[in-house]
Amino acid sequence: MAVRIRLRRMGKTNSPSYRVMVADKRSPRDGKFIEQIGYYRPIQKELDIKLDRAEYWLSQGASPSETVERLIKMARAGEWKVQPKEEPQPEEPKVEENKAEEPQPEEPKVEEPQPEEPKVEEPKVEEPKVEEPKAEKE
Repeated sequence: MAVRIRLRRMGKTNSPSYRVMVADKRSPRDGKFIEQIGYYRPIQKELDIKLDRAEYWLSQGASPSETVERLIKMARAGEWKVQPKEEPQPEEPKVEENKAEEPQPEEPKVEEPQPEEPKVEEPKVEEPKVEEPKAEKE
């Protein structure tokens, strides 16, 4: 079986990214593969190849494509090393030096008078007087 190390196209239109794959020479570019040994993103200038696996496959008789051969040389030279992503640090509150040196007196809080709401008087409703019938005397 003839083994080849080549690139597999990934990504969107006009935003290419490639995976470095070990595949049978007869399989299509984006088809069946044996092992993935890295990735290459030309726009972000990122390259990550597992050199130990690449050396293993080269020792087993795999032939790299021209581009992959160039990328392996770049990886060996240490060009385009992928930096590990740093975890975002929580932001510390910023303290200005001038304000920290000179404590300023606190201004007394002045309460503003609240506007009084006009009182609405309810109209007085007088209850009609009901006269009770006088009881007749017997």
